[in-house]
Amino acid sequence: MDLQHWLGRATHAIQDWADTFGPYQPHPSLQVDDDRFATAFEEFTGRLRENYPFFHPHYAGQMLKPPHPAATVGYLTAMLINPNNHALDGGPATARMEREAVAQLAAMFGYDTLPHSPSGAGGAPIRSDYAPLGHLTTSGTIANLEALFVARELHPGRGVAYSADAHYTHGRMCRVLGIEGHAVPTDNRGRMDLDALEDLLRGGRVGTVVLTAGTTGLGAVDPIHEALLLKERYGVRLHVDAAYGGFFTLLAGADGPEGLAPEPWQAIAGCDSVVVDPHKHGLQPYGCGAVLFRDPEVGRFYLHDSPYTYFTSSELHLGEISLECSRAGASAAALWLTFQLLPPTADGLGRVLAAGRRAALKWAQLITASDHLELYQQPELDIVSYFPVVDPATLSGIDTASARILADGMTSPDPVFLSTLKADREAFTARHPKITADADSARILRSVLMKPESEHHVEHIHHQVERLTRS
Repeated sequence: MDLQHWLGRATHAIQDWADTFGPYQPHPSLQVDDDRFATAFEEFTGRLRENYPFFHPHYAGQMLKPPHPAATVGYLTAMLINPNNHALDGGPATARMEREAVAQLAAMFGYDTLPHSPSGAGGAPIRSDYAPLGHLTTSGTIANLEALFVARELHPGRGVAYSADAHYTHGRMCRVLGIEGHAVPTDNRGRMDLDALEDLLRGGRVGTVVLTAGTTGLGAVDPIHEALLLKERYGVRLHVDAAYGGFFTLLAGADGPEGLAPEPWQAIAGCDSVVVDPHKHGLQPYGCGAVLFRDPEVGRFYLHDSPYTYFTSSELHLGEISLECSRAGASAAALWLTFQLLPPTADGLGRVLAAGRRAALKWAQLITASDHLELYQQPELDIVSYFPVVDPATLSGIDTASARILADGMTSPDPVFLSTLKADREAFTARHPKITADADSARILRSVLMKPESEHHVEHIHHQVERLTRS
């Protein structure tokens, strides 16, 4: 895509639409001459140069990459109108786009259409094709907050369990909601220990279990399919935090090395709610999260009235089923346009994720064969965790070497950008018992290969990291 061409087309398309409403005189208070703007713009673009090159395959650090050009064009085009998807009064076109895009996300997770729906404004039922309930959010944090809010309303007085390696947002949101949070130990792959979970559930203090499909540290996937048995046995709700890993469901059961065991991904359809972040593997700009509820009847917990909105249509207004009020219609537009070209299917976005997964597996093989690096654990999705070989083999030595490699990599003439992950003594020695545990924790190296271009650059990155380790 020629981004400059399509951004130009975007401004012309919106101006053509605006012209149909007739001319008007812009207010002089808003006028800025080009010379003044040029000065500010020069400083602005200069400051942006302080960023790391998230777009480049040599950036293999955090969960960052640029949006797809289609998403950029879609976002900018809608932003020129600036719709608000809180109410149909504020974003009629983009609200419909949001519903359609969310329906595609629901289908990706196997959430089937249910025969009943909550009512919209004026008591009118939602279209029957709009179940299950769901909407976009500004982030996975807010999406998870909404899921835990519904969990609290359904099981008042009962707490929430999540793995010790789950995102920190769950413990924090439990405090926000005034409910008890329980961190469940993990196994030596970073997955929730279901035996420990069941011990906790026997006490009757937990109403909802959060399962993670792709932890942000290691990319570990909790055994969701096995947890479904506990759902029936103890009457708990299951919420899946798939903010990072959700789109990997497109690789469940796929042929080739990138294929994933289908059972945990297929089990999401049997869980009560799920969160996914299109601004990660969905190629969207920040912020774009999503929350889906299998049963649309939970919409009753959002019930409220607004005397100055919800008046142009008796259809459901998205603000009636979300905790957030104002939400950028441009986010929905960007996702909708992207899904027209790269839908959330195995042959669409699945091909993008497959490249990152193959890159992670390839790098894991190179590290396994290396004399200078060692895998922390085998990658499950597209996150590679590893550490430098040091002599003597101590946690303190690994920590110091990892920090040096991170810093040297960014300042190298041929730079490589990594990240680190703090592994505590117990987690480290469970995986590598021969390491001398002379410290409480150690930083290891961590690389997120979420750009498909990583598949063609991973050997170069590996050799760069080996060189940094030797130096």
